[in-house]
Amino acid sequence: MAYVLYGTEACHLCELAQQVIVEVAAHIPIEVYVEDIAESEQLVASLGTRIPVLKDEQSGRELDWPFNHDELFVWLNHKETLS
Repeated sequence: MAYVLYGTEACHLCELAQQVIVEVAAHIPIEVYVEDIAESEQLVASLGTRIPVLKDEQSGRELDWPFNHDELFVWLNHKETLS
């Protein structure tokens, strides 16, 4: 599964989120791509006050900062059920 971490350069909170993700990725295999919202007016408008935001590209679920290791593990292991 692929995930996107939305953030921007010189964002201290984004750096903290990346650190948590890297530490969790040492225990479970995940692919995370970093996308700078400054390159898209639409992303700035929709995420500008929320970054960093981690998004599951398959389901569309989002995890807003702040999150810790445990919260990230739970979010990554969440299985959506179909009704």
